[in-house]
Amino acid sequence: MPQSATEKEIKKHYKRLSLKFHPDKVKLAPGETLDSAQEHFVNLTKAYKALTDETIRQNVIDYNDPDGRQQFSMGIAIPHWIVESQNSIWVLGVYGLLFGAGLPALVGRWWFGSRSYTKDGVRVETAELFFKSIREDISDSELLILLGKALANEKNILPNTAADGLQSQITGRLGANWAGNERDPKVLYTLILLYAHLLRIPVDGMLLTDQASLLLHTQTLLSSLLNITLAHSWLTTAIRVMRLHAFIVQGVASDSNSVLQFPSITEDPKTLPDSLEGLVEHLDAKGDSRVEDVKKIGESWPRLEVVDATYKVIGERLVTPGAIVQLIFKLRVCPPFASLIQSNGASNERRESKIDAELDQAFLTDKKDFEDLPAGERLSGWVHAPLWPSDRKPRWWAILSDDKTNKVVVPPLQVYDIPLVDSGKPRNYRSFKFQFQAPQGVGLYTWRLRFISDSIVGEEIVRDLTLKVDDLSLLTADEQHKDDQISDPEEDTLAGQMAMMRGGSVKRIPEDSDGSSTDVETDSGGSSSDSD
Repeated sequence: MPQSATEKEIKKHYKRLSLKFHPDKVKLAPGETLDSAQEHFVNLTKAYKALTDETIRQNVIDYNDPDGRQQFSMGIAIPHWIVESQNSIWVLGVYGLLFGAGLPALVGRWWFGSRSYTKDGVRVETAELFFKSIREDISDSELLILLGKALANEKNILPNTAADGLQSQITGRLGANWAGNERDPKVLYTLILLYAHLLRIPVDGMLLTDQASLLLHTQTLLSSLLNITLAHSWLTTAIRVMRLHAFIVQGVASDSNSVLQFPSITEDPKTLPDSLEGLVEHLDAKGDSRVEDVKKIGESWPRLEVVDATYKVIGERLVTPGAIVQLIFKLRVCPPFASLIQSNGASNERRESKIDAELDQAFLTDKKDFEDLPAGERLSGWVHAPLWPSDRKPRWWAILSDDKTNKVVVPPLQVYDIPLVDSGKPRNYRSFKFQFQAPQGVGLYTWRLRFISDSIVGEEIVRDLTLKVDDLSLLTADEQHKDDQISDPEEDTLAGQMAMMRGGSVKRIPEDSDGSSTDVETDSGGSSSDSD
């Protein structure tokens, strides 16, 4: 009812509702009980009594509440001594110190601290060291020395005299290749711990703690060093930096045999085959009991397999100069001893590609570089790296390069969460992509797509991919979208005037279009007057 309703109208309305909702007369709806009907009628009666009472009715009109104006107050619960007058000077002093000195100091510390680090998470001084020291022909040993200097600059670790014994062991193993003439004691200490890890010389106590802290920080430093290398597009140097990740993770020197990654391999690695399968055959032929441990590791060894790698241009049949090209590659992990791999897998994949054409097309037009994984997909687990101080999942760099010029064509994309091979699934791989602009020149470009592991030594794949760039004239008129080109603006429009000022082309208006109509009107006017 409206708030302006009179008492007579309220009584009339209440009587009408009473005839309808009285418990003795109401018709119960499905699910409605007699108690609910009685409760509803009681509420109607209370409302009627409230509205017919003059005081309550006025309170509802004025304050929208039958009880009248409602007082509301709020406060802050603070100790009583803070608001006492004799303590006011101390309270103001604390506030002044907190907001006048403490807060600016905290913000300033954060601001100047963030300015001393690059976006890669390393100190500015370390980035300058990398930029000045990196060269296209840098060797693995020089990279390690550069990494040791960077670690000494990044980590505030004091040298420990217990490392002197390690230095003598390293000198005996490396001889003239050991950088033991380093004068800075902090740099020498970091190099001793780094080389002790690569040469698998055991350490303990405080040396082990310092070594673990240094090793974990090497990944950040190497990522920064890789970015600086890629700014020069140096292919060989970038590959050295990427491989150094795996050397440090596995604790294997760059000139050592990769079979040192496997358990219980302690003898001279030069007498052993440099592959997992070769090592298993070698140990099995000798009846060596260690073969079972190596096979067990091989069952979960994350060996990458490239299912397919192709160039695509969205909406185009050919790759033309300057086109945006998508390089799509499909990957899966195939542990060597987990299960038998079907020999006709390539033909199976071709049939699956036809079946999954819609998924491939959807991923091609998607903005993501990684294809979404279905729920419950089996992925490769943790990497077998007993010398690494933390758990680690396998990752790979995918990098497109031109080996003839020793240049990087497309910066590397790091891929991970790659599914395990499963012959029971029709799509047992994951698609990735990166895009780049095609060269401006027409011709064939023979490039290489490399996959380099950041956790396992020697697990690399190289694929030769030839990109054919065709002339634009080979496309049909429809493919060139000639009919979809935007027409020039007319010269008598605002857009046309702006285009003419910029020296652009406009659509001319026929000069006699307006004049002819005027002449017709004039002639007709004159002839009519003559007739008159």
